[in-house]
Amino acid sequence: MISDDVDTPRFPELGFYTLGGHVESPRDMLDELRLAEELGMGNAFISERLNVKEACALSGAAGAVTSSIDITTAATNISTRHPAISAAFATTMHRMTGGRFVFGIGRGLRPQISALGLAHTTTAEMEEFAQVMRTLWSGAAITDYDGPLGKFPRLELDRRFDEDIRLATTAFGPSTLGMAGRSFDLVVLHTFFDDETVRRIVETVRTSAERAGRDPSSVKIWSCYATVTDELPEDAFVKKTVGRLATYLQVYGDLLVKTNRWDQSLLQRFRESGVVNELSGWADAVATPEQLERLREVLPDEWLKCAATGSPTECAEQVKGQFELGVDGVIMHGATPTELAPVVKAYADCR
Repeated sequence: MISDDVDTPRFPELGFYTLGGHVESPRDMLDELRLAEELGMGNAFISERLNVKEACALSGAAGAVTSSIDITTAATNISTRHPAISAAFATTMHRMTGGRFVFGIGRGLRPQISALGLAHTTTAEMEEFAQVMRTLWSGAAITDYDGPLGKFPRLELDRRFDEDIRLATTAFGPSTLGMAGRSFDLVVLHTFFDDETVRRIVETVRTSAERAGRDPSSVKIWSCYATVTDELPEDAFVKKTVGRLATYLQVYGDLLVKTNRWDQSLLQRFRESGVVNELSGWADAVATPEQLERLREVLPDEWLKCAATGSPTECAEQVKGQFELGVDGVIMHGATPTELAPVVKAYADCR
């Protein structure tokens, strides 16, 4: 546990993804979280994968070994658990952590959702899910529900409940961003958004919140900003930048390029390249060092620049620059707390 020393610097606006990427042992998260708290970071985000990264188990463990950092699922899918189970999970975490838990949902990857035999989550379903969660957390019951989430004779947790639990969502397109502004408390953006895109998205979310009668500043927007220092070995640096961006373009390149208003022909060039077509899977998982170098050649420099790179001080300055775009928090993505320690120190000096 961290010290209660009031002089320990705190950075509630900084976050990271625990167990980033492909991992073997979920226990690695425990040391990551302890160090993140020692560094004064404000939010630990948990992304769910159906291997050794099941969100409920990780959230419980995260809550048990921390005392100050927020724990946010970003994200789990609403269709993989019954709504009452999801609501009970969030309530348990909320009380266990003294209000530090943020229940974050998203759509999930289409191939994985299809393989599970589940329907793809719609924006309307996500908004309905938020309303149902808040109804159950208020202690009310829902009878004979027949709506976007399915059919349920009765949904109820405990009539004594009056829980104020924050809801988060990962958001990409304008429809989801507008919904997030209306119905969610925290919005997590995607990695590799350029500055103009971040500014535009912030405006979309704030405007939607205001039109819904909410205080726009009450919706906290978190930039997801790849942060990779040059202190890493070159092969790791390339994998976390080139490999990660290439993977996103493999998975949902059209959406990423459309959102950033990038040149579609450059995406087509990437897709038609020999190196992409010889990959047997996602680039950040299977590409060899030689293939990563070839991938770098078919990725536009301006796309790769949508990340914090360089020395720890240079990375810290770039992270600081994200707040000038209007976001409330920055997830320093693709790095462990150990890798981020010099960046956080430099951030403390320049903040």
